[in-house]
Amino acid sequence: MLKAGDPAPELALVDQRGRAFRLAELHGLKSAVLFFYPKDNTLMCTREACAFRDRYEEFVSLGAVVVGISDDSTASHERFAARWDLPYPLLSDPGGITRKRYGVTGLLGLLKGRSTFVIDRTGIIRHVVSDHFSAQAHVDGALQALNAQRSV
Repeated sequence: MLKAGDPAPELALVDQRGRAFRLAELHGLKSAVLFFYPKDNTLMCTREACAFRDRYEEFVSLGAVVVGISDDSTASHERFAARWDLPYPLLSDPGGITRKRYGVTGLLGLLKGRSTFVIDRTGIIRHVVSDHFSAQAHVDGALQALNAQRSV
């Protein structure tokens, strides 16, 4: 898996509304918080997505863009975002190609991984959270990393 200090691989995926999202478009402007999750509308993934939703304004105030990524289709993402009132893009990663480029793996190779990457404005990964069982750890870790960047 990629780690803090590594350059973030470029990604160009489509969100739940059919809009293209490119990580490179944020360079020099905003930080990015990318959270990879296994599947829409499952218990832990819903908790994680809603935890990011509930603290979304804190991320925005710290100059960050929050983005969820899974292998699910854009149609599935659209339903998931509407059902839970998610204010950020959910990117469809067919076949998990981007997931693999970031080195996000699951437990014993049986499940898809759950990892969050905090990427600074220059495109460098500054923090990684990889916790399969605590949705809140991803949100808290990302906010702590963004606050630490702010004070540097």
